[in-house]
Amino acid sequence: MQSQTGTTTPTPAHAIQGPPEPRFSYLDINVTSLAGLAQHLVVNNNIPLLTAHPNLRILIRPAVERAVQECIHPVVDWSMKIALTTCEQIIKKDFSLDADDTRMRAAAHHMVRSLSAGTALIRCRDHLLLTIATNLKTAFSAALQRSTSPQQKELVEQAASLTAQDNVEPACAFIQKTAVEKSISEIDKRLATEFDLRKHARNEGRRYYDPAVFAYQAERMPEPIRLKMSGVTAQQAAVYEEFARYIPGFLPVTERDAAMLVPKVIPTFTNDEIGVILEKVAMELERFLQSLLPLGSSTQAVAIGSLLEAVILARSSRDHGAHITLLQKAFEGLVESLTSFATTGNDPEAVVRFRDAHLLVLKALQDPQAYGPQWTNRQVTRCWAECREEFRYNLDILDCLVRAHLINLQQFDMQLASVLEQALNAGIGSSILALGFAMQLVHVYLLEGPASGAPVVITENDLANTIEILTRIAAHARQPPDGLATILELLRAGHETGLMDRATGGPGGPTALIHSGIAQARDYDDPHGLPEKTEYLLQEWVAMYHLPNAGRDSSKAFGHFVTQMSLHGVLKTDDLITRFFRLCTQFCVDISYRALASEPTADLIRSKAFHTLDAYVRLIALLIKHSGDANNGVTKVNLLNKVLGIVAGVLLQDQEVRGAEFQQLAYHRILIMLFLELNAPEQVLDSINFQVLTAFCHTLHILRPAKAPGFAYAWLEIVSHRVFIGRLLSITPQQKGWGMYAQLLIDLFKFLAPFLRNAELSKPVSMLYKGTLRVLLVLLHDFPEFLCDYHYGFCDVIPPNCIQMRNLILSAFPRNMRLPDPFTPNLKVDMLPEISHAPRVLTHFAAMIQPPTLKKDLDSYLKTRGPVTFLSELRSVVQVHVSSMNLHVSPEPGMHYNLPLLNALVLYVGTQAIQSIQTKGLSPSMATIGHSSYMDIFQSLAVNLDTEGRYLFINAIANQLRYPNSHTHYFSCVLLCLFAEANSEAIQEQITRVLLERLIVNRPHPWGLLITFIELIKNPVFKFWNHEFVHCAPEIEKLFESVARSCMVVQKQTPRDAENHD
Repeated sequence: MQSQTGTTTPTPAHAIQGPPEPRFSYLDINVTSLAGLAQHLVVNNNIPLLTAHPNLRILIRPAVERAVQECIHPVVDWSMKIALTTCEQIIKKDFSLDADDTRMRAAAHHMVRSLSAGTALIRCRDHLLLTIATNLKTAFSAALQRSTSPQQKELVEQAASLTAQDNVEPACAFIQKTAVEKSISEIDKRLATEFDLRKHARNEGRRYYDPAVFAYQAERMPEPIRLKMSGVTAQQAAVYEEFARYIPGFLPVTERDAAMLVPKVIPTFTNDEIGVILEKVAMELERFLQSLLPLGSSTQAVAIGSLLEAVILARSSRDHGAHITLLQKAFEGLVESLTSFATTGNDPEAVVRFRDAHLLVLKALQDPQAYGPQWTNRQVTRCWAECREEFRYNLDILDCLVRAHLINLQQFDMQLASVLEQALNAGIGSSILALGFAMQLVHVYLLEGPASGAPVVITENDLANTIEILTRIAAHARQPPDGLATILELLRAGHETGLMDRATGGPGGPTALIHSGIAQARDYDDPHGLPEKTEYLLQEWVAMYHLPNAGRDSSKAFGHFVTQMSLHGVLKTDDLITRFFRLCTQFCVDISYRALASEPTADLIRSKAFHTLDAYVRLIALLIKHSGDANNGVTKVNLLNKVLGIVAGVLLQDQEVRGAEFQQLAYHRILIMLFLELNAPEQVLDSINFQVLTAFCHTLHILRPAKAPGFAYAWLEIVSHRVFIGRLLSITPQQKGWGMYAQLLIDLFKFLAPFLRNAELSKPVSMLYKGTLRVLLVLLHDFPEFLCDYHYGFCDVIPPNCIQMRNLILSAFPRNMRLPDPFTPNLKVDMLPEISHAPRVLTHFAAMIQPPTLKKDLDSYLKTRGPVTFLSELRSVVQVHVSSMNLHVSPEPGMHYNLPLLNALVLYVGTQAIQSIQTKGLSPSMATIGHSSYMDIFQSLAVNLDTEGRYLFINAIANQLRYPNSHTHYFSCVLLCLFAEANSEAIQEQITRVLLERLIVNRPHPWGLLITFIELIKNPVFKFWNHEFVHCAPEIEKLFESVARSCMVVQKQTPRDAENHD
């Protein structure tokens, strides 16, 4: 249950024009049980009765839940009756000549979802509002029996009414979604016969249609509205797409939500789907049984016999429950194989076979032709969460599930974090097992694993929520467990600055073969006749690729061509295959250069070059897909890495040789088309998708603009391609692609930085800069959380004078957050519920405070205000020294300060200060941040730095003024405190300059920046309008007044009036 603060103004009854704007997306609401409602209920702390009697707040949740229980069954039944009947009739009519059962089912889901949600909303909202208010009034009155004065009754009625209005929407949404989920299940049953008829026709090789409907339509319906044999038209489909986009009572469906709402596999399978899979499993289990008998393992044999019976039952059953029972049985057996069976003296070989038998069943259910990995992993994770504690917090069990790719790490992380948060609130003794397990988890997978060079199976992103709660436990628990602080410190210290450098460095890393390919691209000592043979084969393939009978995806042509490659001996050794790819790439590049030289128009150039390039890309893709066994992803990924290395090597060599005459056309086409080919929806590619993305990201990192400036435009076009962005930031689960994409953006910013710092942009650089801004706008709109998480790393490499670019990044805020209007009169920032939450910062800024002795002295000063010389030496520490041996040498020419160190120092001190304030149960304010070691450091820097250093320091603070969070709140207070306590007007003028220059550029402007500047000019404490720099020139004064007017929507007095008043 959330607390709300702010001004409470009852809405007049006559002003109500229907339901308010929706607050929740469809996927936000959990209808598994009524407990899912609790997280969405709110308590308005400004309601007088609840302020006077805080104990009444606990009565809100039962009152809302009781109201929902009273309303839900009649509303759901009534809604389903209308929605199902309407949907069934219309779908049957519209799709009577459409043979695609998948499209029909999706349309039925979209329509019944919209209809049932809408009818439920109409039926329940007013009644639910009245019922909640009545329940609350009764509960409040019963709790306040001693006081029944008229004034008290009025307060009770007001509190009940306002609280009911605040909480009716999540209650409505709960009932609506319940109606929707039941309606979707029921519509599948009602249309099951229709789906089966279409499948049956497809299996027999004929096209399904309803002959009676076809005759009726042909004879009686006019042409414009007649149903066509081709199926549903685009205009008709648009109606169902509209149903899919808008669910009444919920926020519009985003692309990500739409992907989650795609109809899942119907849990009734024909014999050619899951039946065949389970038949194979049954045969394998019988072999397992036979192998266990000679080992005398009777207990395991009985258990596998029981598992075999469950498989046979699930194979013959069309009931979804039988498959869930099978999964649970397989999970329980797997747990036994790793616990009781493994420790009771059983034969080790028998234990391994027993474990493999249960893994076999789980893997079968994970098959895309059965339930798929997403459903299976969610169910396995649910089983893990519900099993006994001694099994749930057993690292061997988790390790087995993770390495078998049978667990949903995002769901697992949330479950574990939830248990740890309860431990934080109730005392860590309540969940000592969970806490020990979490510490062991971080130590084994995030510290020991990377240190020993073991393959990475769990990343820090996978455990983001767990690590956050562990950090809070270390900071706030009365007696944090021994070793927790050490683990977290090692975790912070072990981070590297580069988001992809760790993988590129080691000889066995994922880019080893890319670097090998780059090196081999320069090897021209080819066997006699190989170049001629390769050119002949490439020409043959291009001709075969363009033939009409090449087959779907060129499969027939590929089969013939592989035979030719074998006959010519190209496939004999890895070395010959590598040389073949290098020569083919060079031939394709030469063809592109000839086209550029000979063809008069861009269209003809592309047509001629792409004729060969596209054929070559298809050949690469087919060779990758068919290399090794179908289930052997390693061979495919190795070949891809080698090919990408060869293309990158040829590009770098070409750029070196041709210089200004270098052309990017061929390389851009090869890379982008190969990326699209290898991200097609195919089963063989889905299993290696993350490795494919990793390979392309590393290749682009190697070809970054600083290394290949002639390729910069094409590089940016690939990085900004909608499929590339979508795959890395949206489709790849658990945000695994975010770090790699962040590194690519950092590569781009670093390349632009010298040009932007000098503010002299030539036309080519200006175009690249504009393209960068457009990419940031796309990210701000579609992936704001990504910009939020990596804002520090981006701002660290963007020059201080790039205000517009930095504002785009700092204006991002999470999509599930509603930003309070910064222009609201008397806005109480410290009362916002989000203002105490720390934002996620995925750049490891603490590791940038180097050398280690500086970090040690800094921590010592923050705790004890010693050593005494620390403050006096601080200016020298952040300056760049002439000595080449000094560790603080800035990479930026002309800069007298180590900007990365200064940025890291500011944020680190701020985060430590916030922890200290929150540990005392306080929140940041002008009173609580002052007179502390943290503020001593900031005031020392503000006073002792010269003009350049102070400007960079104030910018480092302003970079944290973003959306409502604890960092924004604290650093806003810091800036205002520095302004108020400044010993010279020069400091105040520079603070004003930094804020002002970020506000006079085009929007967007960060929320934290606005509230800080508004507070500065409105609050008479700061006497802003009395300072000389405001009135130093008429044009400056007008500029301040103009900005003040735009920042202060409601002004009761002009700046001049304020000045006179003061």
